[in-house]
Amino acid sequence: MASLIDMRRRIRAVKSTQQITKAMKMVAASKLRRAQEKVMATRPFAREARRVLASIAGRVDQTVHPLLVRRPGAETGATLLIVISGDRGLCGSFNTNIIKAAGTFLRDNAGRPVSFGLVGRKGRDMLGRRGIPVRFERVNLPKTITFAEAEAIAAPVIEAFTSGAVDSVHIVYNEFKSVIQQKLIVEQLLPLASVTATEAKAADHATDYLYEPSAEIIFERLLVRLVEAQIFRALLESNAAFYAAQMTAMEAATRNSADMIERLTLTMNKVRQAAITREIIEVVSGAQA
Repeated sequence: MASLIDMRRRIRAVKSTQQITKAMKMVAASKLRRAQEKVMATRPFAREARRVLASIAGRVDQTVHPLLVRRPGAETGATLLIVISGDRGLCGSFNTNIIKAAGTFLRDNAGRPVSFGLVGRKGRDMLGRRGIPVRFERVNLPKTITFAEAEAIAAPVIEAFTSGAVDSVHIVYNEFKSVIQQKLIVEQLLPLASVTATEAKAADHATDYLYEPSAEIIFERLLVRLVEAQIFRALLESNAAFYAAQMTAMEAATRNSADMIERLTLTMNKVRQAAITREIIEVVSGAQA
């Protein structure tokens, strides 16, 4: 059994760790609130962008834009997988689930040329060692994610698709649902889904618009902006989900440290009582002798 001084040292160490986890939980909770507000503000923009796109789609030929082209054999052709993970740990299974989802994607597409676009240090460190070609990587994202980050990521993605280097682009990230729930998303980013006639008719039902410049030019620019907006939304969703996961993990660590302190204190009291009993027995034995 450990000595009394060793038990006291362990209790002090656990208390120090508990203070750190408690502070990290409060910091994550503060950052989560701001990240959640940005996510909620971005979702209406994505819906409205889709509505405007549908409004213009009825006036232009959708088959001519390269971002909408579905190449023959795209289901078995080369694909680019964008993996959005965190730059830091201490967030439970947040990064582990992303790595597992990327591994599952590779197994499901065995025999198909797959390359990575890695966003986040944890994903870069784990997936970069698998021997899969990496087209781009972006780590150490700023604390406040801006649209410029999405534009920087979208540029090589669009270039790889339009040049024919890849036939499709997929993205995997954690979507923020609530503080205790994050949903793992694996979805196709490119080619973009064509706007259906029903969507175009619904968008044009209320108002007829005059476009300046032409509808074709706006449609072309809007498609690129829509790709950037989807990546931006994924970054914000992943950022909010990270802070939610970190907050939950630090709260669990704080509770576990409290339980450990209680068990160590009980053990320390037993050790102290045993030492006192032993000393009393020694005194009594000496007096009788």
